[in-house]
Amino acid sequence: MKIKIAIVDDNSFLIKAVTEKLSFFEDLEVKFTATHGSDLLLKLSENHNLDLILMDIEMPILNGIESTEIVKQKYPHIKIIMLTVFDNDENIFNAIKAGADGYLLKEINAKDLYDGIQETINGGAAMNPSIAMKTLKLLRNPINIENKIDQDVIKLTQREVEVLEQLSKGLSYNLIAENLILSVGTVRKHIENIYKKLQVHNKLEAVSKAKKNNLI
Repeated sequence: MKIKIAIVDDNSFLIKAVTEKLSFFEDLEVKFTATHGSDLLLKLSENHNLDLILMDIEMPILNGIESTEIVKQKYPHIKIIMLTVFDNDENIFNAIKAGADGYLLKEINAKDLYDGIQETINGGAAMNPSIAMKTLKLLRNPINIENKIDQDVIKLTQREVEVLEQLSKGLSYNLIAENLILSVGTVRKHIENIYKKLQVHNKLEAVSKAKKNNLI
């Protein structure tokens, strides 16, 4: 019984390289390739008779982590191995949270990739040794990692911080505009950007999250 595989990567050269590595093994079959997450989801909607996806992370339109989350919700039977050049904590943490079954680096040789696929199909979790070490650290200290990731991701401009500080004092948009010598429209735009960056929906959430992450 052949293992049916899809490869998702926005780099056609890398798709070809991975396909070549898999071609050495008769029990693996590449059913299709996709160039980003939306492309993958379209192809899966037409045929999700698949065992495993080798998923890149950095892709346009819909990245690998977003795609993994959607695929795992819609097609839980499909195993997903992240196959990427990025081994930073944030990507590993987010991939695991999204439901990835394994995490391998693209420099992996054909035999190790094959072993990783077999391991994952049989219920294991394929990981490069360096990734496995990082994952253990993440599991030992998940709260610190989540905080660190929040701080890495949230980058407010100096002006946005100033607006947020004023907002935390309970001042109205008009008073903030007056204090910072801005128009009310500009203050609104800054606050809109702050909400977007902090991923919040109101003033209380914004101030609370900013304080938690030492932004103000």
